[in-house]
Amino acid sequence: LKRALSLCSGVVKVEVTPKVEVLNGDTAKLPCKYTATPSISNTVTRKKIVWHIQMTEVLFLDTGTRKRVAYRSQGSEGNSDEGTPLTGRVSIGDDFTLTISSVQPSDELEFNCQITAGPAGVGDATTMVKVFFAPEKPELTRPSSQAISVGGTTSSEIGSCVSNNGHPQPRIIWFKDDQPLPEVKDRKEKTYMIPSVVKEASGLFTVKSTLYMQPTKADKGSVFQCTVEYSMPGGQIKQKKSDTITINLNCEWKGKIEGIKEGDTVVMECKTDGNPQPEFDFTKDNKTINGQYGVLTLKSVKRSDSGLYKCTATDFDNMEADLSGTITLTVNYIDPVILTPDQPQVVMLGDKVEWQCKTRASAAHTLHWMKVRSFMLSQDGILSIQEVSYDKAGEYMCVGAVPSVPGLTNRTSVTLSVEGKPMIETPVAGEVSKEGDMVTLKCSAYGSPTPQFTWKPSGKESISLEDNKAVSTVTLQATAEVMKDGLTCEVSNKHGTDSKTFPVSIKRGDDGSNDAFWVQQGGSSGVVIAVVVCVLLLLLLVALIYFLNKNSKLPCSKKDKKELGGGQNSLMLLNVNVVRDYLM
Repeated sequence: LKRALSLCSGVVKVEVTPKVEVLNGDTAKLPCKYTATPSISNTVTRKKIVWHIQMTEVLFLDTGTRKRVAYRSQGSEGNSDEGTPLTGRVSIGDDFTLTISSVQPSDELEFNCQITAGPAGVGDATTMVKVFFAPEKPELTRPSSQAISVGGTTSSEIGSCVSNNGHPQPRIIWFKDDQPLPEVKDRKEKTYMIPSVVKEASGLFTVKSTLYMQPTKADKGSVFQCTVEYSMPGGQIKQKKSDTITINLNCEWKGKIEGIKEGDTVVMECKTDGNPQPEFDFTKDNKTINGQYGVLTLKSVKRSDSGLYKCTATDFDNMEADLSGTITLTVNYIDPVILTPDQPQVVMLGDKVEWQCKTRASAAHTLHWMKVRSFMLSQDGILSIQEVSYDKAGEYMCVGAVPSVPGLTNRTSVTLSVEGKPMIETPVAGEVSKEGDMVTLKCSAYGSPTPQFTWKPSGKESISLEDNKAVSTVTLQATAEVMKDGLTCEVSNKHGTDSKTFPVSIKRGDDGSNDAFWVQQGGSSGVVIAVVVCVLLLLLLVALIYFLNKNSKLPCSKKDKKELGGGQNSLMLLNVNVVRDYLM
């Protein structure tokens, strides 16, 4: 029984072309063949074929994802269903091939061929229809305002590229000087594109892309073009190119655009790609200003010169053309530095003093204090000295600066004077070659008011001022009294007195010896030399006697030897002591 049932049931295998490619408006043929197991005689059973479409959109009110579009029974005429997208455009041949005339983009669907072969059963297969249509040549147009700003901080519209009626959806590629530009959609970038797509009622696609850039001087004369890239049957990729455009107007600064500060000179020049150059007009904040031959020069700019500048060219051959360029000029500034208190300060020794400086600027600024010809003292605008000493007196300067604008600074200075009792610096001893020579000494003293000097003993004196101290220089003879007691420098002002003693000594030689000693003792040098020679001769004599006695060549008794020996030893010791006494 099972074997009989298996023989009665069969298998129907349907074969179709997996993908059928066709141009829009042409005729598409979708073949459908089958095989049945076991084979069925045409006379035994009548076969039936039905073509469905797989719905990808909700086009009908009835439910279901498949829709019958045509059917046929063997031996009868083929029929097409009403109310489908293919009504009136489909037919089924004797070989079950589905023919679609005047193919449309909406026909790009999945088609299912289903064959019923009686006892052999039912089989089906699906084919895909792909519709192609070449888009129109892209049209490249300039923006409504043909001015392209150079040196601006925002991107300007270069042009728009439009290509109509393509299928499947094509894409637009931008070229600059025959080199493709990377496709960038991020509007934060300097160069980017804004694409858009419209699906027409016909089912064809219209694509558009608008190019934005921040042109530079190097872009002058650059050629821009767009290309539409599309697919065709057989995996072909084709392109159509637009006409070309160039940038019409360059409006650029001659000199430094960024970091302009008060006092700088700014030159703006406008020119077009045309020849001869048209006439130019300049405006600032919509008010006319004077320029000559497309050049606007602003000498020693002030903060009031900041604003929006516009250059407009008049082309008498094309009065409708809008040729203009704009740029925003910012003139940086820093106000004079103000001090609190703003007067020179006179303080007593040991007291406290404090200044504060302030200013305003067009950008973030710094304030720091420094002493003239010295190092930085403060970086917060406040200078505070807790215990004023004499070395703190002098000129102080507060400097304001805008780091983002090199050279933009302003400064002011103030003087600090310190009053108090005089203070003498550590004395420096005087030296002379010998007693009676002239000696010069310097007494340096701080103090305000300037102290008065008194030397004891006195001499020839001169007074000078060095920085914030007074210096008294005295020259006199180094007498025995001066060599013994030194010189005393006394200083005084209304706040008190101070005194220091300056010693005077004999100058020592390079070996550290006292030259004067050798001069005074010069007569005894001959004695020392004579003593040394005598000692040497006595030593030789003792050695000779000892040698002769050792060899028994000296006829004398032991007692004599001992006495001689004792005398020799005493003599040697005496000579050594004498030599030591003289050499020490």
